[in-house]
Amino acid sequence: MNITRRTMLGTVAAGFVASSGYEAFAQGDWPSRLVRLISPYGAGGSNDISLRILAEQFGRSFNQQFIVENRPGAGTRIANEMVARAMPDGYTFLYAAAPYATAEALFGKLKYERKDLQPVAMAVMAPLFLIVNAKAGITNLQELIARGKSQADGLTFASPGAGSQPHLAAELWLRDAGVKGLNVQYRGDAMAYTELLAGRVDATLTAISTALPHIQSGDFRVLGVASAERSAIYPDAPSLREQGFPNVIASGWFGFMVPAATPQLIIGRMQNEIIRALADPEVKQKLLAQGLEAHPGTAADFGKFIDDETRKWGDLIRATGLKGE
Repeated sequence: MNITRRTMLGTVAAGFVASSGYEAFAQGDWPSRLVRLISPYGAGGSNDISLRILAEQFGRSFNQQFIVENRPGAGTRIANEMVARAMPDGYTFLYAAAPYATAEALFGKLKYERKDLQPVAMAVMAPLFLIVNAKAGITNLQELIARGKSQADGLTFASPGAGSQPHLAAELWLRDAGVKGLNVQYRGDAMAYTELLAGRVDATLTAISTALPHIQSGDFRVLGVASAERSAIYPDAPSLREQGFPNVIASGWFGFMVPAATPQLIIGRMQNEIIRALADPEVKQKLLAQGLEAHPGTAADFGKFIDDETRKWGDLIRATGLKGE
C-alpha cells in the first residue's frame, strides 16, 4: 500500500513538473498558433478596420496568424462575455470599446464581471466632433447655446443609440452648458446625418470620418471637438475645453484585454508589440485616414483609464437616470 501510494505521489509530482515545464515553454514560445482578436462590432466600422490594421502588424512581427472575429451585439456585451469566458492561454484577445466602461451602469448586473478581464494595452481614440447643419446660421458654440436657450424645448441632439459615447457626451455638454436638450436615438450615423441635413435635429456629436463628405460639401459645420486638445484629424476645430467646457472630454476608444488568468509574460509581450505597432508612421497614417488617433498605453495606464471612465460616466448615467436598451 505504501509503495503504491509513493508511486502515485511520484507520478502526480512528475506530472505537475511536466505540466509546469510545458506551461513555461508554451508561454516562452507564444504565439505558436493562430491568435483570435475579437471585435465587438460588425465588419466595416472603425473598430473592425483599426483592428485589422493592427492584426496585420502583429502577424508580421510574430510570424503567426492573427485573425479578426466580429461578435457584434448587445452594446459590445456579447464579445466582452465571450472573451471573459475564453481559455486564458493568450490566444483570444478582446478589442474592447468605450461601452465596456458604461455597461454595468446602463444595464445593471452583467453575465461577466470586471475582474474576469484584464487590460493589455490602450490602442486607439476616436475623437467626437460637435457638428451642426451649416444652413442653420450657427457659426460657434455660443450661438448654439443661445439657440438652445431661446427654444422652449432646448436643443435636439442626434445620437447613434442610447448610452453610446456620442449620447453621453451630448448629455454632459448640455448639463455643463445649462441648456435643456433631448437626445434623439438613431441606428447609426447615416440616419442621424439625414435628420441633421433635413433640419429636424439641431446637432450631433460624431466621429468625423463618416461626416467628412458633408463637411467638405459645406452642408455641415464643425463647432468643436470633445478632446482634451485639438485633434490632428481636424485641427481647425477648437476643443470644447478651450471654449469654456473643461469637463466635456469624451472619445470613442479601443484597447486590448484578455481573460484575467492569462500569464503576465504573454500580456507583457503583447503590450510591447501593440505600443511598437502604434508608433509606426504608416500605421498612424492609416488610422488617421479612418478618423482615429493612435493612443498607445501600458496595461497599467489602460486599467486606470477604464476605472476613470467607469466612474465618470457611471456618475452621469445615474444622475440623469439613463437606461440601456
